[in-house]
Amino acid sequence: MNDQIRLRGGPPVGYLDYARVGPLTPESATALADAVTLAGRCAPGDIDRLFALSDAARVSAARLLDARPHEIALAPSTSNGLFTAAAALRGPGTVLVPRDEFPANVYPWLRFAGRGGPDVRFVEPDRQRHITPDLLRRHLTPDVTALAVSAVDSLTGHLAPLAALKEVLGPDRLLIVDAIQGLGAVPLDADAADILVGGGQKWLRAGWGAALLLIRDRCAERLTPGLGGWAGVTEPFAAHHPAPPLPGAAGHLATNPDFPAAAALGAALDSLLAQGGPAAQGTRIRATLTELLDRARRAGADVLLDGLGERERAGIGTFRLPGHDPAAVHLALETAGVTTTRRGEWIRLSPHATTTPAATELFADALGALTRHGSHIPASDAPTGHIPTSGVPTSHVATGHVPANHVPTGHVPTGHVPASRVPTGHVPTSHVPTTHIPTAPDRPRSQEPTCPTTPTP
Repeated sequence: MNDQIRLRGGPPVGYLDYARVGPLTPESATALADAVTLAGRCAPGDIDRLFALSDAARVSAARLLDARPHEIALAPSTSNGLFTAAAALRGPGTVLVPRDEFPANVYPWLRFAGRGGPDVRFVEPDRQRHITPDLLRRHLTPDVTALAVSAVDSLTGHLAPLAALKEVLGPDRLLIVDAIQGLGAVPLDADAADILVGGGQKWLRAGWGAALLLIRDRCAERLTPGLGGWAGVTEPFAAHHPAPPLPGAAGHLATNPDFPAAAALGAALDSLLAQGGPAAQGTRIRATLTELLDRARRAGADVLLDGLGERERAGIGTFRLPGHDPAAVHLALETAGVTTTRRGEWIRLSPHATTTPAATELFADALGALTRHGSHIPASDAPTGHIPTSGVPTSHVATGHVPANHVPTGHVPTGHVPASRVPTGHVPTSHVPTTHIPTAPDRPRSQEPTCPTTPTP
């Protein structure tokens, strides 16, 4: 089994899809295999070693986030960590959520609204930027108790100014951060976050099963262990329950972590810190992304949010080729050995610090071949404008390709919403019910499934 788990060869040269999933690092793969060996053997002391691996991962996470180890717990996933935060934050009050927020950071707040949690108020984007201090300031009414936001927008790559957002919120309101698209990719103002959650399967390259859950001491007294279970109490084997919750983030855990996943996450964190941390990684990632987007522009591409400053964009860049069938562009890139994600008419690029110049050349050659030979959409079928970022689902979706025989020449994929059905303006926040989620045609569906095994609707 270990031979199947240990990494062999690494990702292909043209892999530019770390915002979807980061292939395991050799260190993470080895740690995972070794932990599986311990779990499969369970010789004397092996269980204690598994617990120690989990504790070590928490210590490494505390170094990364400039936190105390007891402020860190290991949740099963980013989504689980956000549900844990939503269950812990009790009402009354209102949590602000950007309208185009990734849905993992939407549903937890909706599910607990009306069940003891705060109400939800959606905030429309500001000039396509995910969230800005000025935008937050305009929506900061006395009832607001928290802002839930992604550190990095999964479609545009916009890096939220966390420190500035926290300054606007002040000490009495919570900043709750879904950090999965930033951890390991670029430096984050993590000290600004009161609660921060981030899984290991993307830029950290640690696989699924473990996520960091940071709950700062400064807000601990305002939270209740809503999902806290037997593993989150001081005396789990007491004769009678309930028992008092553990101090720190551990008091919010429902059960023990996935120990092999925790070991892989810890190894990934140690590797990241040993290689210069997010600052060094971010410099390399941004340099590669800049070159990729420049090559796309040379091929005639439009870049989404092209005006972002150097420190406003993380590791994600998105483009489209006007007049070209986006499904065919995505398929042509895949055929050429370049792995990306398609969101409607946009193609998302997300390189890693380990991405080589050969990937950039492969990408440029594939775009050059497209522009020379075409996959053009007839003028009558071409989209008349781009879908605003407020109307594109910001979900992490599997890239899987669209078979060539399913993409007729000149055909706009069925997931595209005609211009006549795209809303011509936004709905004022004050008119949006606190529990409403826009559906088609408000938010056009992606052409791609959320999981490789999920059939495309």
